[in-house]
Amino acid sequence: MKAWAVVENGKPLQEIELPTPEPKGDEVLLEVTHAGVCHSDIHIWEGEYDMGARGKLRMTDRGLKLPLAMGHEIVGRVVKWGPGAKGQGLKKGQLRLVFPWVGCGECARCRKGEENLCAVRPRALGVYQNGGYATHVLATHWKHLIPIEGLDPALAATYACSGVTVYSAIRKLMPMPKTQPIVVVGAGGLGLQAIAVLKALGHRRICAVDVDAAKLEAARAQGATETVLATPEGTAKRIIEACGGPVLGIVDLVNGSQSATAAFDALAKGGKMVQVGLFGGELRLPLPLVPIKAVTIQGSYVGSIPELKAVVKLAQSGKLPPIPISTEPMANANLALNRLREGKVTGRTILVAG
Repeated sequence: MKAWAVVENGKPLQEIELPTPEPKGDEVLLEVTHAGVCHSDIHIWEGEYDMGARGKLRMTDRGLKLPLAMGHEIVGRVVKWGPGAKGQGLKKGQLRLVFPWVGCGECARCRKGEENLCAVRPRALGVYQNGGYATHVLATHWKHLIPIEGLDPALAATYACSGVTVYSAIRKLMPMPKTQPIVVVGAGGLGLQAIAVLKALGHRRICAVDVDAAKLEAARAQGATETVLATPEGTAKRIIEACGGPVLGIVDLVNGSQSATAAFDALAKGGKMVQVGLFGGELRLPLPLVPIKAVTIQGSYVGSIPELKAVVKLAQSGKLPPIPISTEPMANANLALNRLREGKVTGRTILVAG
């Protein structure tokens, strides 16, 4: 198979030939039709995370091996499957969304359908094994394939990461009155998807925060009721002013030092901040304020298989508004990554098979 792979961190992707996998056991081989370009791909491409005062966390220390075909937002057509997948309704040519956050498949978390939280042997597609920036991808289990009838496959691809990620984070804030403001920090692909999910769930107050005025315009178009332009100083104050007071729920899709500090400072008593983004840095807090304000700081890592199925069902019901999508040929993966890194993408870029 052909892949557009990271061969050396920080260097342009290379078009290389890799052996086409032969499915065994419960595995299913798909021909990739669509692959989303996610901001976390940039971290994988660059090879490290900013851990603030603790320095850099190298992706190789987490088990990443090169060359690697990135891409975890994958839609493809079924080609063949292993003997364990027989009798599961698979047919050659079926279009399926692939759940990429694969775990060991055997631990308690995995058995509950929470493979995204597996600590035994994480095997996420596009991170620990080849993903969607290729002509073919190997799904490690037939249960990871989700039908997407009635949906635009380019849009459906985004649900495997941006969709399920924001859905899972928003669920951690609930229950919350629909008239209470929820703050979404970051108005990129994840932020617009978060606004869409909140609207689909019937939420009526959504405040978007970003450093880019153009992205805030996109957030308004997506359905945000308030917007705040983030700057090095005063962002928390402007969030509180826009929302009519300190807020009970914030989803930080950037999760850098400045965004997390502003989000914490804007929390009301009993409020919750859910941290999602991987921008990096560190959060320094006056510790007495955590119990005094009775706030919760919680991380949220992508989402589970049941959560992804719920997002797809929400989209198929017609309640989930689409986010802006642009497409590029798979061979233009480098161009798409660089445009994303430069902040020139509104919504999501999807690589499509040639």
